Amino acid sequence: MTETAIKQVSPDFGKDGDIILRTVGLTKHFGKILAVKDLNLELRRGEVFGFLGPNGAGKSTTVGMILGLVTPTAGSIELFGQKVDGHQWSALRRVGAIIEEPAFYPYLSGRDNLEVLARSIGGIKKTKIDEVLERVNLLERGGDQYSHYSLGMKQRLGIASTLLRDPELIILDEPTSGLDPAGTKEVRDLIPQLAHENRAVFLCSHLLHEVELVCDRITIIKQGAVIASAPMRELLIKEQLLRVKVDDRVLAQASAILSGLDWIISVKADDGCLIVDAPKDSASLVNQVLAEHDIFASELITRNLSLESVFLQLTDGESDA
Repeated sequence: MTETAIKQVSPDFGKDGDIILRTVGLTKHFGKILAVKDLNLELRRGEVFGFLGPNGAGKSTTVGMILGLVTPTAGSIELFGQKVDGHQWSALRRVGAIIEEPAFYPYLSGRDNLEVLARSIGGIKKTKIDEVLERVNLLERGGDQYSHYSLGMKQRLGIASTLLRDPELIILDEPTSGLDPAGTKEVRDLIPQLAHENRAVFLCSHLLHEVELVCDRITIIKQGAVIASAPMRELLIKEQLLRVKVDDRVLAQASAILSGLDWIISVKADDGCLIVDAPKDSASLVNQVLAEHDIFASELITRNLSLESVFLQLTDGESDA
């Protein structure tokens, strides 16, 4: 899989009027260190957008610039069609964000924590607190002390806090990190629901399986620059793996035949089968080649690459975080 091939995928997700966030040529230097380079992003209303990259790729710096916490060296940021250049408070009032673990008073209840936050924001009706607690399935536990909450409940309360102002853009940084399977599923199910309520969700996560399940589009960066940006479905079907089952007596012969084809990327043996990395829609051709050598597949299953496989290929095996 080549980076060029991925970059040529053009997302088609609504019209320009649906764009909530746009960055153009966004760049950040810290002294001689180039943290973010010429970054162009677009996030549209109604979608979950995944922002991925290895450690040190520039994800946190990018989020900091979007939220006005880090000053860009060059480039521009637009929120809701408005350029943010030091006077972004009116736009940021329409944004909710959780960066790392949400912070609350441990000795207060979940509801009391939200009331404190609502008073500091101002202009939020008291009925809104029960509304957001119900939205994240914490209404019955709203009176419990925050220190007694599970990690999943704490994360859902954090999401509830972002909903107090009815934000149109929600930025979530590692929202399922450290959660047990039940807590992970609760947050994972909530994220697309939020986006489909005429909002957009900007998701940073190192749990690639979770990203694959909830995101409509993703952008992957490495060393501050974009190396892939595409709708999730198009990204994952650029290439396919084929699981080919043949008689054990001709397994080695079949492997040698397929490995000798210049359009086959790789062939690996796995539990009595061959895993063939081949171009999209090549299953019938693989079957034909084997049949021409009197080798007949008893099983030939097409399997799209996972997001983890794509990520590791594009980043040369560097881990995400």
